[in-house]
Amino acid sequence: MLSQSSFRTILGRFTTGVVLVTTTTPNGPVGMAVNSFTSVSLEPPLIALCAALTSTTWPSIRETGGFAVSILGEQHEDLCRVFSTRGADRFSGGDWTSSRDGHPIPADALGWLDCRISTIHPAGDHELVIATAADGAVADAAGPLVFHGGRFRELIA
Repeated sequence: MLSQSSFRTILGRFTTGVVLVTTTTPNGPVGMAVNSFTSVSLEPPLIALCAALTSTTWPSIRETGGFAVSILGEQHEDLCRVFSTRGADRFSGGDWTSSRDGHPIPADALGWLDCRISTIHPAGDHELVIATAADGAVADAAGPLVFHGGRFRELIA
């Protein structure tokens, strides 16, 4: 059987982008960094992401039923690190705006989507979330934030 560390190392060779998943709860904004994000369908417009069962943030997002996905650019490495740190004050500093549904998004995100959770499937130590994208926009033309081999990388044109 494939060990967890070998599996993680192998998957680390797959280059991914990084997004923030954010929402506003009665207790204020919450959010998390996610690299297990993909488009699923154009008609209807569906996305998927995976949230760890050990996440302390995901239950608050799940409870609201909706969230924004903000596509991060190369300028967001520090922001991504903050959103990947447990207990960090994730929304202090930086320039924030809101999606049309009121979810926080970085003002300089490459693009964003307002999403409503459609279905959640158990998937090992994660939940596989399928959500409908109800609105969105392209917001900036910077290069993408890219994660490969356990670290952020820069694309060279």
